Amino acid sequence: RGLAANSLSAYRRDLNRWTDHLTRCGITDPAEVGEEHVTAFLAAIRSGEDGGRPLTASSAARAVVAVRGLHRFLLLEGRIPDDPAAQVRPPVPPRRLPKAISVDEVERLLEAASAPGTPAALRDRALLELLYGSGARISEAVGLDVDDVDLQRGLVRLLGKGSKERLVPVGGYAVDAVTAYLVRARPAFSANGRGTPAVFLNTRGGRLSRQSAWAVLHAAAQRAGLHSTLSPHTLRHSFATHLLDGGADVRVVQELLGHASVTTTQIYTLVTVEHLREVFLTAHPRAR
Repeated sequence: RGLAANSLSAYRRDLNRWTDHLTRCGITDPAEVGEEHVTAFLAAIRSGEDGGRPLTASSAARAVVAVRGLHRFLLLEGRIPDDPAAQVRPPVPPRRLPKAISVDEVERLLEAASAPGTPAALRDRALLELLYGSGARISEAVGLDVDDVDLQRGLVRLLGKGSKERLVPVGGYAVDAVTAYLVRARPAFSANGRGTPAVFLNTRGGRLSRQSAWAVLHAAAQRAGLHSTLSPHTLRHSFATHLLDGGADVRVVQELLGHASVTTTQIYTLVTVEHLREVFLTAHPRAR
């Protein structure tokens, strides 16, 4: 299905936890699994009674999807007489509004990324400018190769979920920051490695990891005096929210973010409605 490596790892962990649960129940043949075992597994992973970390509703829902996928496959292969997981519904995660930061906070964050003026600082500024300027996921940004970046036209080619490619425009600030990094800093990093097409490199000349990119953001957030819960996805949320605040059509934002369904994008419109309500309650003399 073209799933990302992180998704595959998560499903693998879920299925390992499921088979451990069945082992504790004394079940070694998948044909012996009943609906009650799946239901008990769901309760155990939510509470942590199976010895693992208690899962949130969204993570538990993913685990149930993995279990259902496994047993649907076994049924199609003729390994089991019926599907014990077919009627078990995953928990519905609470609808949470995306967390975005203000334009002023974004500018403070970006300024803090380039404070030291070193090659690493040029890279960090370019990375954060690109994340906010394109709405890219962190995995998409660190997965960029040099050939994926067209600075003359202000475009980047991102490889998203399900291995779907999309061309996304980036603004002048991001183009300038990436250009400065590619010209003045990347060659020094590249000289320490064996040659890689990656845009963002670590000090050893290899591709920058997701974990290192997180560290870059965390360090910049600390220097800027922003809250410690800031994540790369916060910049993606801010990208979408600020576009909608500026009057962008939700369908355009959907394409830019690479969402398969506009329903996923529409949650950002709730953020802008909340913002409008706050302004109204603050400014209108008879709002109360």
